Amino acid sequence: MSYKNNRTGYQKQLLGSRSVVKAGNFALIPNDGLVKNNVPGFENVDVSIMGTPRLGAHFVDYIASFQKGGKHTGFGGEGIETVAYVVSGKLKVSDGKEENILTDGGYAYFPESVIMTMENAQDEPTEVFLYKKRYQPIAGHKAYKIVGNTHDRAPQDYEGMTDVHLWDFLPTDNLGFDMNMHILAFEPGASHAYIETHYQEHGAYLISGSGMYNLDNGWYPVEKGDYLYMGSYSPQAAYAVGRGEPLAYVYSKDANRDPEI
Repeated sequence: MSYKNNRTGYQKQLLGSRSVVKAGNFALIPNDGLVKNNVPGFENVDVSIMGTPRLGAHFVDYIASFQKGGKHTGFGGEGIETVAYVVSGKLKVSDGKEENILTDGGYAYFPESVIMTMENAQDEPTEVFLYKKRYQPIAGHKAYKIVGNTHDRAPQDYEGMTDVHLWDFLPTDNLGFDMNMHILAFEPGASHAYIETHYQEHGAYLISGSGMYNLDNGWYPVEKGDYLYMGSYSPQAAYAVGRGEPLAYVYSKDANRDPEI
């Protein structure tokens, strides 16, 4: 299932949506409600803008389907850090010095002011979750480029639960990084151990499964292809439903910084 909304013209069903948007608090944007955007830098790419400052986020998230020959000529730069995560397909990324090929589960983090160029490395579409944020520097510490693949790493048991798994993309204890990207996966029937309420904000794209998500103490059905924004202090938790594949999502989290006053 691709993120792309293929609806055109009048539909047989009545107009309706699972979409819920509470700017500054939380948002659920279903797969079938996404629209394409014309964004400078993207060429032959179907791209939807999701989390943004207009929603309340301190970052920008995109979901992009790179068509044959699709590319981006300069993502990030000028104090902006970036992450690309390949949901499916094959993507070539470069910092101008080194090229890397990312396949399913592959990711690249580029630090502030390092421009990321991207190009589809196959004839079929490649689906990519993209993130950018203005970096918050602190004296004596610096981030650096990281390229990897979650399929090459064993997950952690999330907070000691053997049916909930966590993959960290970046070092969690290095103050050079002011954010992290993760994958959290719940086996069918698994859940968070409690309703979380915290300072950090998230942008999350569901990459498999289905379940129910608690957003500000309301429960909402979610499935693969949905996008979630969770603002600071918005209560949140999930449980997976169905049989077979886990409920899993890739998500960002701000980290390693003291709140400013």
